[in-house]
Amino acid sequence: MNKLFNYAAGLQNAGIQLSRLGLVIVLLWIGGLKAFRYEAAGIVPFVANSPTMNFFYKYDAPEYKKHMNKEGEYKPANIEWHKENNTYLFSYGLGSVIVLIGLLIALYPVFPGVSAVGSFLCFGMSLITLSFLITTPETWVPALGDTEHGFPYLSGAGRLVIKDVIMLGASVVTMAQAAKVHLKRRSPSVA
Repeated sequence: MNKLFNYAAGLQNAGIQLSRLGLVIVLLWIGGLKAFRYEAAGIVPFVANSPTMNFFYKYDAPEYKKHMNKEGEYKPANIEWHKENNTYLFSYGLGSVIVLIGLLIALYPVFPGVSAVGSFLCFGMSLITLSFLITTPETWVPALGDTEHGFPYLSGAGRLVIKDVIMLGASVVTMAQAAKVHLKRRSPSVA
């Protein structure tokens, strides 16, 4: 059993690198998907209900509820509404920022200081995303007759959001490692 624990104890650096790779993949992929209508419309409840982000949209919550398509569904009238609402424009901007954060984190081997900044930005982004648990009604199972609704019953949207706790932790770990390497390269006497 000690052999197993000794082996596991030596995996810390590999775990940090896997965390960094995971952050980069998720950020590039999810950020890239923000260029597509279904993903842009999918974030509308989060943005429309956020007191710090809702100004990006033309229409106030809960107006969007009448104009939501299911993933893969095509309704031209809803697409037009989302164009007027600035749904797509906001999503393109957000996606660009998310991709940029992923690219910053990916620069770790060459520019660890830049990567540390990317991880810090990912930490902030994860905090903002987690705030949606408080501001977005769609993150909880609605009261439609069953006794299992509201807190602590996460809906699909809520389950998507709560996963950002993992990104929060991974970004702190990768930020700390990148900052340490950056400082060591600038001043070899720093441990």
